[in-house]
Amino acid sequence: MPIIKSAEKQLRKSRTRRLRNRAAKSSVKTAIKKVRAGLEGRDREGAEKAFAHAVPLIDKAAGKGLIPKNAAARYKSRLARQLHALTRSS
Repeated sequence: MPIIKSAEKQLRKSRTRRLRNRAAKSSVKTAIKKVRAGLEGRDREGAEKAFAHAVPLIDKAAGKGLIPKNAAARYKSRLARQLHALTRSS
């Protein structure tokens, strides 16, 4: 444990940030999983709604530096491509 006051404060700040970042990353992953579940279940409307909900979450996470910008673009691109393929086949 830190002895210096500023180190104690830094520890508190880093714990808070870690929990906030972990929650945000978790919500992004959950949103992506919901889109994939809709795609696997061939549920076009559900997948589209989940995709519309997931995209802003992914963008926010990338903007805050939680995930790399290229990773965010990759996630959105792959999901959109799969959604488009499902829409065409239906």
